[in-house]
Amino acid sequence: MTKTKRVIYTLAIVLSIIYLLWRCIFTIPWHATLPVLIFALMLVVSEVISNFTAYLLIAFNIIVGRNKKDKVVTPQFLPGAEVPDVDIIITTHNEDKELLRKTVNAATFIKYPQKRKVHVVIADDGNRPEVAALAKEYHVGYIGMEDNKQAKSGNINHALKQLHAPLFVIFDADMIPFSTFLEASVPYFTQNWREQAADPDNTKPLGFVQTPQSFYNADIFQFNLFSEQIVPNEQDFFSRGVNVLNGENNTALFTGSNAVFLRQAVEDAGGFPTDTLTEDFELGAKINIAGYTSLATEEPQSSGTTPIDLKGVIKQRTRWARGVMQSCRNLHIFLNPNIAFTNRLILINSFFYWWSFLRRLIYIAAPVLYALFKVQVVNANFWILMVVWAPGYFLLQYVLSDSSNKIRDERWGEVQETFFAPYLFIPVLLEFLGIKATKFKVTNKNATVSWQDRLYIVPYFLLWLITAIAVIKFNYGKWGSEILVGSVITFWLLTHLINLSFCLFIAMGRPVFRRSERFVRRLKGKLRFADGSTAEIMTDNVSEGGVAFSFTDATRATLKPGTPVVIVLKHGDRDVELSGKIVRQWRDDGKDYYSTTVTAQDADSRNHMLQIIYDGSNRNLSTKQDRWITPFDELMLNFSHRFKRIDSLITKLNRSNRHQNVFRQ
Repeated sequence: MTKTKRVIYTLAIVLSIIYLLWRCIFTIPWHATLPVLIFALMLVVSEVISNFTAYLLIAFNIIVGRNKKDKVVTPQFLPGAEVPDVDIIITTHNEDKELLRKTVNAATFIKYPQKRKVHVVIADDGNRPEVAALAKEYHVGYIGMEDNKQAKSGNINHALKQLHAPLFVIFDADMIPFSTFLEASVPYFTQNWREQAADPDNTKPLGFVQTPQSFYNADIFQFNLFSEQIVPNEQDFFSRGVNVLNGENNTALFTGSNAVFLRQAVEDAGGFPTDTLTEDFELGAKINIAGYTSLATEEPQSSGTTPIDLKGVIKQRTRWARGVMQSCRNLHIFLNPNIAFTNRLILINSFFYWWSFLRRLIYIAAPVLYALFKVQVVNANFWILMVVWAPGYFLLQYVLSDSSNKIRDERWGEVQETFFAPYLFIPVLLEFLGIKATKFKVTNKNATVSWQDRLYIVPYFLLWLITAIAVIKFNYGKWGSEILVGSVITFWLLTHLINLSFCLFIAMGRPVFRRSERFVRRLKGKLRFADGSTAEIMTDNVSEGGVAFSFTDATRATLKPGTPVVIVLKHGDRDVELSGKIVRQWRDDGKDYYSTTVTAQDADSRNHMLQIIYDGSNRNLSTKQDRWITPFDELMLNFSHRFKRIDSLITKLNRSNRHQNVFRQ
């Protein structure tokens, strides 16, 4: 971080603190009615907490930026050195066998200097015969379990009792590891062991390394907003940004999968906790409290599926929200004397994050109350507000966007908070008060949209309608200086209106046509025809059901749809043979491309094809936000897509009516 940028970051904090002091001392309507006063105090507290969480992110960036030249780069295995045994535990509850197959298959392809020291096991708390058969098919271990009363934690603890490697890895059933996973994670431990041997008094033991939560399908925000190439996955901001900063301070959080653990650290922490819905969050904290450090890496080393139905997404986040409330209570994060200062800040920040949804509703309500009912919850002169609030607010917004490593800006974060706000604030409040929910189930990643899911749009529509009415009523009949003086209220109303417009589009959903995800993969191969002749090809993208390719020889004749072919791809030293037929042809930049359906000719080809597809990130999805695309661009993009669908439906309806009229005639 440059000196200039550090000054700007520090100035943003100073100006916002000045604003908060002014807000707390001079703007609270102490003589208002009790309900108004309570709401005014809730608004002030919300602003203080929001700024506190922002300060942590900025402060960590300043600290890490100051020491950037000393940041740890990914270490390497020493040539010829012994490497530790590693147990790879793939947990499963009731997931589909074919989904589990992809993860198990990928685990058998993981690279390691001494492959015999990698022990893959499936931990199945359903004790299903078909999963045991799958383990046998791939020559991996199987640990079945019946009558598990302690969810995922009970399953893992049961498996660990039967395993003995000093390191172990946790993968969820749908989280497919890349072949480089162990090469990108285990060397952190071997390096730490060397440093401990050289300087035991000043080197803390490493407890776990968390690689990012990464997904190969678009999340609900990317998919429903037609923004796969505009914004990254919503969870990237934490996994590849915030948690990496946590790790730079030696206190990364465990996020449930894709992590390598020192077995001794888990034992010292008491094993996987069983009295919370978020055993991952609590275990990571307990490992840090036990005296171990933890790291988070930035480059994905596995990839899984994320739900895109509203019910599944909200159910998943509700479980996380309640779990963090439970874990924070179990850990006594505010008073526990064994929690180090930095770790306490990170845990408190995590606790406050789940209150951001209630804060978002308070922020939406505040200008609406004034615009519609003249309820004033902030006593402030416009010009003083411009001097005290505006500079700090807009500078802080710039700094937060800059410190997010270009993953997302604050506006996009507000959209996501607004989306979850109506459905998460009550579960958080209830759990905080000790009112527990009924039993949770594993999130169904393959859920389909039903008519009942359409009802999730109701809160967003009501909030949007109320906010739109407030904008019109507040500005109707105003001219000149009146509009200027009311510009702050209008600014907040329009901000919330835009965010709620995005929420409406998200809740409207989007049809899902593709059965499997498509991955960009450039591979040389051959096309074999029915007469035995062959042609050289280059693949453009691949999926479980198809391959798109072009000929490397531009003189090849055009293939017709329906032409049967065999595609032969090279994977390592193995020829992968896929049978199929041409289904589509198109032209791009003067080159002909073809799509084919494919089916592996044997089990070995199927396994290698799965590895070709899933061994690496899906480059069809963005990893950074396109800052050139404005909110208005994104809104217009959604309008155009959705009105195009409406026009298409009207056209089809008109055609149907014409056909019926002709039939009647």
